[in-house]
Amino acid sequence: MTDKIDKRDRASQFRTRLTQAMEDRQISQSALARSIGVDRSTVSQLLTGSGARLPNAHVVGSCASALGVSADWLLSLSDRPESAAELLASSLSLTKAPRALVDERIFEWHREAAGYKIRYVPAALPDMLKTRAVLEWEYAPHLGRTADQAIGASADRLAWMRSAQSDYEIAMPMYEVRSLAQATGYYEGLPLNVRLEQIEHLIDLCEQLYPRLRLYLFDAKRLYSAPMTIFGPMLCAFYAGGHYMAFRDRNRIEVFSHHFDTLVREADLTARDIPTHLRELRTKIS
Repeated sequence: MTDKIDKRDRASQFRTRLTQAMEDRQISQSALARSIGVDRSTVSQLLTGSGARLPNAHVVGSCASALGVSADWLLSLSDRPESAAELLASSLSLTKAPRALVDERIFEWHREAAGYKIRYVPAALPDMLKTRAVLEWEYAPHLGRTADQAIGASADRLAWMRSAQSDYEIAMPMYEVRSLAQATGYYEGLPLNVRLEQIEHLIDLCEQLYPRLRLYLFDAKRLYSAPMTIFGPMLCAFYAGGHYMAFRDRNRIEVFSHHFDTLVREADLTARDIPTHLRELRTKIS
């Protein structure tokens, strides 16, 4: 809260919020008194006193700790009753990122943000844009005998993501599609026929799904971005190898959204340019 509050109003608000917190936690005056190490009469005075006088910092802090709220909230310095630790826990989470197609956590986030714009900087070509042949080439060495089963089980989820009425903006470095076409870097060893099929598949998706799907390519020599996904106003998740780091704080989501805006604004190739660029790459390798 940024508005100035009269001392009497702040004291009155303290009594109101202290009463509310005790009711929410179903804790009596006697129990609170024992918890914070004061007489019951002291707690009674905190609740029923008048005037502008507030208890000392030690008593306020002890009450906040015993009731599971923040001292700032009791003193009307914040509109959020949660403690700083609780606020941090709710705004930032760290979860495992398994080597799998559309893992449960990612799929939950997509469902939560259904209808909102999804903005994505992938670590490689997004799974939802890959052909089955590329998925098999990529995942079979890690999933072994379960590769076919995993790819089959993911098909419905990928189809749902494509039809969830969410707009997708995907920003990638230019070298990603060039490496795919030329079978260099991450895509070394990918057969020519599989690459040609994948490029054709990308062309079809970019043309058929536009404007709901918009792909942008930026110059990695000028711009950099860690792999991340912005799920509308809901959350922003960073991919850190073995884990996802997800933020739900609106201010941070806005910061990362501005970063994505920069990638789009300064992209060398925009969504309308991509099909022509892909056809040129296909011609060079076919």
